[in-house]
Amino acid sequence: MKRSRSAGAASPVNGIGRHDGDSRRKRKVAEIAQALNATPVDVAALRRMAISEGGLLTDEIRCKVWPRLLNVPTDTLPEKPEAVERENNKDYNQVLLDVQRSLRRFPPGMPDEQREGLQEELIDIILRVLGRNTQLHYYQGYHDIVVTFLLVLDERLATALVEKLSTHHLRDFMDPTMDNTKHILNYLMPIIERVNPEVHDFMQQAEVGTIFALSWLITWFGHVLSDFRHVVRLYDFFLACHPLMPIYFAAVIVLHREDEVLDCECDMASVHHLLSQIPQDLPYETLISRAGDLFVQFPPSELAREAAQQYSQQMASSTFKDFDLASEQKRPDSVLRRRRREKQALDRVSTGAMVTTAQPTATRRFVRLAFMGLTVALGAAALTLVSALEWAPKLDLHLFP
Repeated sequence: MKRSRSAGAASPVNGIGRHDGDSRRKRKVAEIAQALNATPVDVAALRRMAISEGGLLTDEIRCKVWPRLLNVPTDTLPEKPEAVERENNKDYNQVLLDVQRSLRRFPPGMPDEQREGLQEELIDIILRVLGRNTQLHYYQGYHDIVVTFLLVLDERLATALVEKLSTHHLRDFMDPTMDNTKHILNYLMPIIERVNPEVHDFMQQAEVGTIFALSWLITWFGHVLSDFRHVVRLYDFFLACHPLMPIYFAAVIVLHREDEVLDCECDMASVHHLLSQIPQDLPYETLISRAGDLFVQFPPSELAREAAQQYSQQMASSTFKDFDLASEQKRPDSVLRRRRREKQALDRVSTGAMVTTAQPTATRRFVRLAFMGLTVALGAAALTLVSALEWAPKLDLHLFP
């Protein structure tokens, strides 16, 4: 029997008039159908559709496209997923607790019987994937990703896609330790520094670290966003891109909140509290576009060494700066606020010049976006050949506590 799993299956297309939006939507649906019907399937076109404004539009389309993005052949899947042995399973108790706490991830108004049935399927999918891949280790937050797939797909297809995702995009999160997860988080500050050194310096002085973004990263924002439409829109984007794209998206959220960050008290508790409370009304399409731009401008290969050195640099530089400021009897936040006031005064004087240099022309933006679509698609396509661990630099130094 067909079940309505998610509320509002269509993803919003921000900033488009109703009639113009309907026209673009119909054209996009036709282009997706054409790519799916091509022989062979035009996966590159599907990736562009998933990345571009509005994403894949509906859950019905996602059921057809998500398997293609992950290179999962649906015609060879078993008719029914195999049974799961729960007794004596080392992960069962923790998975059960997490699933029982996941009520808010299900659509409001869903009948209790249907929700409880989906929760049982959710437990089985997680235990099934872990049972098949003993090298993977469960982490709290994994169920937030799995439930997103289950709300879009059926249990059989969700199992196949989650297994592929777990051995590729999510592989580093499922290690016995969090070392690789910490390493991925270390890409956040170098991205922010390249775009806005003032925000970067402020966060460094506050010693806020990157832990505020941990739940964003390991759940692909599923745990922190309340609107399911926004969650699946981001999943369209991430599934079509390089595994590190979620950390670029985390960076653009911080950069989008520049004024809030710089107006905050420069201490760890205040900045962490601000950043960990993610706004629900973000301009998602704008941020997705910006994350793609930053990926092209500052690819992971360019940031890898900085990310690897981030921990030791934080310790050395922040200690020296604190000593230097203390010797002058100046609070770090007062120094940073003075810098900001000086920068604002300079900005007001040179507004015209800054507008001219900061705003790209429409032609340049079109070229960047076209190149971004190709670049992230190539990065995602490469996942069929290498594991997620192979793009991460091998660290000989003990950079993590």
